[in-house]
Amino acid sequence: MDNSFFIYMERLEFLLFFSGYPLLYFLVLSIAESKPITKYFSGDLSAILPVAYAVVGILYLGLQLKNLYPDYSIDHIRSSSTIPFLRIWGLLSIGFLLPMMQKKTYLSLLHSFVFVFFIIRDLYLIIFSVSENGVLKNDMHMYSYSLLINIVAFVFTGFLFLLFKRIKFNKK
Repeated sequence: MDNSFFIYMERLEFLLFFSGYPLLYFLVLSIAESKPITKYFSGDLSAILPVAYAVVGILYLGLQLKNLYPDYSIDHIRSSSTIPFLRIWGLLSIGFLLPMMQKKTYLSLLHSFVFVFFIIRDLYLIIFSVSENGVLKNDMHMYSYSLLINIVAFVFTGFLFLLFKRIKFNKK
């Protein structure tokens, strides 16, 4: 059986979780310096970005564990992945929970550019009439959902950041 359908579905999973992050990254950097934002976030708002990206990585891990259920054996994991390198690369986003990785926000951006490549490649194939428009349409749907997932993760992380800051302030 041809694995091209399963490869395509796995690519759509990667797009769903990781491709919207670069746009969110640039949006946050562009609005982070405005007066109303700096009033509530005394620190750098972009410092929350890697943690939000790690939250998206945790959501991706949850999907992978759900798909592997009930057999978590090594053989089943190997046989279920058509693109194992990218699956591992996606799971490495959880590493941005580490404090040393949070300090270098640009690394999370570089990490997500690997997945944006799929959209650029499909756009290139459509421009030169190698592929059909349905592929790009699916990519754009996944991109918009990815942007939504990343925004929700960022807002959730920002809310937790403000909550912990408030609790810490009340203890003093």
